[in-house]
Amino acid sequence: MVFQVIISILLTVSILSQNRGTGLSATFGGSGGFFSSKRGAEKVLFNLSIVFAVLFVLNSLAFLFI
Repeated sequence: MVFQVIISILLTVSILSQNRGTGLSATFGGSGGFFSSKRGAEKVLFNLSIVFAVLFVLNSLAFLFI
């Protein structure tokens, strides 16, 4: 149960840390209009959020069968 809570907190933090085009200028329509590929820390954070999501689902399914 503690592992589930830790994974959910890590998943939440990793998702909320990603900010793609979400600034004050994007609120008023000035998003820039271009998309670049993920590089560096942004790519690592994106991959970590996928790993945390998969671990969360697998752990939830494990609780279902135990």
